Amino acid sequence: MTRTLLSIRGVSKNFGDVEALKTITLDLNKGDIVGLVGGNGAGKTTLLRLLCGLYKPSAGQVVFVDDGGIEHPIHKVRSNLGVVPESTGLYARLTAWENIRYHSRLNNIDDKQAWNRTLRLAKALEMEGDLQRQTRGFSRGMRQKTALLRALSHDPDILLLDEPTGGLDVTSARRVRDLVRKLGDEGRTVIYSTHQLNEAQQVCDRIVIIHNGTLRADGSPSKLMEDTGTDSLEDAFVELTQDESREVETPEPASKFQQFWSRLTAGRKRLPASESPQNGGEKDA
Repeated sequence: MTRTLLSIRGVSKNFGDVEALKTITLDLNKGDIVGLVGGNGAGKTTLLRLLCGLYKPSAGQVVFVDDGGIEHPIHKVRSNLGVVPESTGLYARLTAWENIRYHSRLNNIDDKQAWNRTLRLAKALEMEGDLQRQTRGFSRGMRQKTALLRALSHDPDILLLDEPTGGLDVTSARRVRDLVRKLGDEGRTVIYSTHQLNEAQQVCDRIVIIHNGTLRADGSPSKLMEDTGTDSLEDAFVELTQDESREVETPEPASKFQQFWSRLTAGRKRLPASESPQNGGEKDA
């Protein structure tokens, strides 16, 4: 039986005279892997910020529905979210594991539990040998994979991914896609924001197209191609978004969003020193 986990009800978002989103209504179900696609200025980033509670809607509401059917405003249940922003916000002086551990502690996860989960997922991404390296020297792809492990360290119900394979080589991108599909099979809801339509078609069982602040389409890749009489998701996207795109989504600078991710994923406390879990404890950087 399909169970709604996240409900977006008549949501609009205005910035002064700019209407970034116009009356968006969506139900995201447990186990859905939803590709969120749209061009620059479409409203995709604004929707992501609403989904993680950074923005409050100008109209409508975004609610999380728990196992008992009780609804909660999304900004009050951020511990149920795992977020991988395009700007990863890692601490360069810390190792990959210390960045992950910091986040898991903020979510009250035991270090050993977080380590065991991280190690299992790191093996899927083939980066278990890099967990004790400082992130200062990491490539963009390595930072992206570390941010994904960090987002998953507290076992969230919903994962929000913003361009998750950006900067990854072909092999690493495939491993990320395989992991995302596995998470969906395990019952996690994944919102997969990407400009890569071929990737969305490979990974996602549902595609949501945002264009000029409106919801243009919502359905499986095959359904969107059938409805538009096209042979690829890219051609379907073009058919559904033929009117001219606006150039600006919101007047707010990206740096404010990056500051929010830092607060959300890192908090303000300093980490206490201890010894590494694989040796019975942790060691501070």
